[in-house]
Amino acid sequence: MKLLARPFIALGNGTVELLKFIGGMGFLLVDTAAQVRRGLFSPRGRRMGWANLWGQMNRVGVKSIPIVSLVLFCIGAILALQMAPTLRDFGMVSSVADVIAKAIYRELGPLVSAIVLTGFAGASIAAEIGTMVVSEEIEALEAQAIDPVRFLVLPRVVATTVMMVCIAVLGDVMGMLGGLVVSQLFLGIDFRQYLTHTFDILTMQDFLTGLAKSGVFGVIISSLACFLGLGVSGGAQGVGVATTRTVVLTIVFLIATDLLFTGVFYFVGL
Repeated sequence: MKLLARPFIALGNGTVELLKFIGGMGFLLVDTAAQVRRGLFSPRGRRMGWANLWGQMNRVGVKSIPIVSLVLFCIGAILALQMAPTLRDFGMVSSVADVIAKAIYRELGPLVSAIVLTGFAGASIAAEIGTMVVSEEIEALEAQAIDPVRFLVLPRVVATTVMMVCIAVLGDVMGMLGGLVVSQLFLGIDFRQYLTHTFDILTMQDFLTGLAKSGVFGVIISSLACFLGLGVSGGAQGVGVATTRTVVLTIVFLIATDLLFTGVFYFVGL
């Protein structure tokens, strides 16, 4: 009888944990949204601190520029080399620029930038906040009547969201540049021809849909990292577990969200 009940018990426990996770994330997001106006525009004693925000933006965004640029440049180059043989069979090798532009600006630029930022910043945020929980620094903040959400979560969510959009724009440019370099050096596509194809195929809609995704990706990266960091227990081992879970869950959430966006854009004709 116990053997028969085990799958149902496991399913029930999993469902409860999932509901707790969804509920906790929901409460954190609502609390963070409520703190935005107060944290940014309230009297000085209750603000999150602009210096804190700039510091987070520098750590999350500015320092990730080299790695994001390198990854997206390589992806643009890879796309050019992969698509060229097939397009050459149809006498359309110059259309490499069209494929790269659409793929980078609508999908790969925002998504790959977000995945890189997850490993670069998301894990760091979770580890940092988790260490503060383990060392009882969160309790010390509460003892001084400082809201941890306003002081810790809000700056990281705002900084990551803003910088994710900026990094996605940079990633789009670097991806296009990677395709341009490879096309000119190895595929015989002229510089002007490549740019003409790129700007002819791209629309403002392509650019804005990518930016919309990037903003949502920034919220997902930062909020998940903060939530899992705040839920750390079990000392240093708990910090390691939270960091690993942050990277894995964030990547899964990013890809699922990208699929949802793409499906919605497809059905509404965007």
